[in-house]
Amino acid sequence: MPERVSERLLARQAELRALSDNAKDARKPVELDQSKVGRLSRMDAIQDQAMAQESERRRLGELQRIEAALERIKSGDYGFCVSCDEDIAPARLDLDPAVATCINCASRGTTGKR
Repeated sequence: MPERVSERLLARQAELRALSDNAKDARKPVELDQSKVGRLSRMDAIQDQAMAQESERRRLGELQRIEAALERIKSGDYGFCVSCDEDIAPARLDLDPAVATCINCASRGTTGKR
């Protein structure tokens, strides 16, 4: 099972990195020269840039969760809650293989070992 999970995580990791590479231009600073771009177009560009930056922030967060899950697989800790050391439900792991906490700890907002 860990091999299949690793494959899923690595595929998602590659997908996120490709999305990040494709969106580099959208995150670049917006040209503020009003003689080249009108005010409304500039505002649209700034909004698009902010949305691209937020998407990148979320991608980076997911990539960090994937890296952590891959490390847990290597160490033999995968499938155990990082907060309480109880088993994480297989259905929860199937839904999100990078999840680090059981449903009880997640609902309490517990994220680290006690």
